[in-house]
Amino acid sequence: MLDRTLKIEVARVTEAAAIAASRHVGLGDEQLLDDGAAAAMEAAFNAVAICGRVVVGEGEKGQVKHLWLDQELGRGGPAVDIACMSVEGLTLAAKDLRGAISLAALAERDSLIKVPRVYMDKIAIGPGYPENLVDLDLSPAENLRRLAEVKGVGVSDLTACILDRPRHGGLIGEVREAGARIRLISDGDVAGIIHTTDPSETGIDIYMGIGGAPQGVLAAAALACIGGQMQGRLMARSDDHARAIRRAGIDEPGRKLTIADMVRGDVIFAATGITGGALLRGVKRENGKVRTHTISMRSRTGTIRESHVFRRLDTSGDLLNGIFT
Repeated sequence: MLDRTLKIEVARVTEAAAIAASRHVGLGDEQLLDDGAAAAMEAAFNAVAICGRVVVGEGEKGQVKHLWLDQELGRGGPAVDIACMSVEGLTLAAKDLRGAISLAALAERDSLIKVPRVYMDKIAIGPGYPENLVDLDLSPAENLRRLAEVKGVGVSDLTACILDRPRHGGLIGEVREAGARIRLISDGDVAGIIHTTDPSETGIDIYMGIGGAPQGVLAAAALACIGGQMQGRLMARSDDHARAIRRAGIDEPGRKLTIADMVRGDVIFAATGITGGALLRGVKRENGKVRTHTISMRSRTGTIRESHVFRRLDTSGDLLNGIFT
C-alpha cells in the first residue's frame, strides 16, 4: 500500500514540470519546452523517497534525455512504478493554446503496464454504467446506441470526444451518421477521457479513437481513481512500433486491455495545468509569485483533491532559492 504522503509528492512533481514548461509557453519551440519540463519532472522525482521505475515515460533509453523506460528515479524508499508525461499537448503549449497539462501516476511495483510510445485505440465512458457497456469490438453506432439506451436519451443527445486527426475520418463519419454530436480536440486525450466522468459539466459522454499508448495508461490510472470504463488496444503502425512493443515485454499487442489490465492495486494520479483549459487553470506568474492548479487522486480511498498553490519567485523569475516546496 502506498504511503498517503506520496499523493502530495506526486502533485509536486507535476507542478515542477508545469512551472518549468511555463517559461517556454508561446515561444514556438516544442523541443525546448519538452526538455525543460522533463528535466524538472525528473529532478522532482529524484527528490521523492521512493525507488521508482519508469514504465510509461518520454521514450526509450538513448532516444530521450529524461524519463526513459526503465529509468530508476527517487532517493530510496518503497519500490514503485512510475507513469509520467511532462507535457501533454506540446503543440498547444508551444502556441500558448488552451489544454496543455503535466501528468504523473505512481503505483506499487509491477502494478502498471509498461508501454512504449506507440498508438492505442481507446474507448471510454464515465462511472455508473453497467459493466462492459461499450466495447472496442462493437461499431461506433452500436456503442452509442447502448450508451443512449442506458442514459435514457437519444443518440442525438450524446457527444463523443475524438482527436482531430486524418486517421479518424472514418470514425467521425460513422459517429455523425449515427446521429451523435462530436467535440473534436487537437491534443490532450487524457483530459478528453477524464471529461467523460462528468458529462453534465463537460458535455462529453464518450471518448473514441486512436491516440498515444502512454496517454492511455495515464488515463486508465485517472479512471481507476475516479471511476469509469475504458478499453485500449495497442497498435503497431510500423515495424519500429512492433519491435518497441516486443521490447516492452508485451506478447499479445492486439489484445483488448481494460483498466484492470493497465492499472492494478493502489494508484496515485496527479495533473497540473500548463496552459488554462476546461480541466485545469494554467500556470500564472504575477506579483513575484507563481500559481499552479493541480488535481490529485488516489484509487484506494477514492479521494480527489484540487489545489491552488502559490510559490515565491526571486528577481530573475525562478523559484526562490531554487527550492521546490
